Amino acid sequence: MFRLDGRVAIVTGASSGLGYRFARVLAAAGAQVVAAARRPDRLEALAEECGAVAVRCDVTEASDVERLVATTIERFGRVDVLVNNAGMTAAIPAEDEPLDTFRAVVDLNVTALFHVTQLVARQMLTQGSGSVINIASVAGLVAASPLKQASYTASKGAVVNLTRELAVQWARRGVRVNAIGPGFFPSEITQVMLDDERTMAWVASNAPIPRFGLEHELDGVLLFLASDASSYCTGQTIVVDGGWTAR
Repeated sequence: MFRLDGRVAIVTGASSGLGYRFARVLAAAGAQVVAAARRPDRLEALAEECGAVAVRCDVTEASDVERLVATTIERFGRVDVLVNNAGMTAAIPAEDEPLDTFRAVVDLNVTALFHVTQLVARQMLTQGSGSVINIASVAGLVAASPLKQASYTASKGAVVNLTRELAVQWARRGVRVNAIGPGFFPSEITQVMLDDERTMAWVASNAPIPRFGLEHELDGVLLFLASDASSYCTGQTIVVDGGWTAR
């Protein structure tokens, strides 16, 4: 039920962190993976490790996104799974955050995510099947403060509701859209937290499971949403956060 043999998956932001892991997990489950990111050297390492097809892609550039989707369809003839993982944050007090920074975060986390999804969904709708998995965040459901991430929380909240909207629009045409809402997991975005003892102590004292998530603890929900195991699940954000949002 959780196998992906014969399926084709695109993973954005695949050159490091969660995206790198997602690509490997999907490949291990049998999928042909197209790994997209801005850093070709890291993508090549991933390709050597799990057989992924590496495509350099800045998802904020329309031409790059068009080339990514076209390359995938030309090579494999279909797209079955899309993991929208590319993203960024900015930890700045709201009263000081430059508008250009706010726009850049929203442009990558929301607008670019929508564009990738739109182009991939056209192929999925033609097929009559497909699973889109948006990587949201607990910061799309609750405030991030005291981390001070106004643009990030706004963008991830938008991802949560965009997931619902696209799911309902496409449900009767065979395309499912869901999201994963990770809590604190190791990544480039959270490295500054991992390097700060006070921040780690704050996480440990406030999370019901008092630690960061381990990289493999997202594998199960990823495979659930990518595979037929979730065939009756759409429009949902599944939170994996050690109980953070249950407090």
